[in-house]
Amino acid sequence: MKYFPNKILLTIVISFYLTACNNLSNEVESKLNELTNKTKSLDSLVNKEIDKVKKLDTLINKESDKVKKLDTLINKSSSQLDSISKKGIKILEKITN
Repeated sequence: MKYFPNKILLTIVISFYLTACNNLSNEVESKLNELTNKTKSLDSLVNKEIDKVKKLDTLINKESDKVKKLDTLINKSSSQLDSISKKGIKILEKITN
């Protein structure tokens, strides 16, 4: 009979301990779920911003190609104008001589 009160006390202490551990475990799980949700939200936001950067990069590349084409066209036109002006100068030199 001497061990009976000790067993009851031990049972009560273990019950409180397990309940406290269970509550702590639930709280930790809740915090981990919150952290996971925030991480997913942040990841989604980062992915959206990366997509925006990729679209902007594509747009910049397209505009750069347009500028290169215009530069080529300007160079060709400039060469043609130089050629025409040289021919004009030669004709004027023939006329004045």
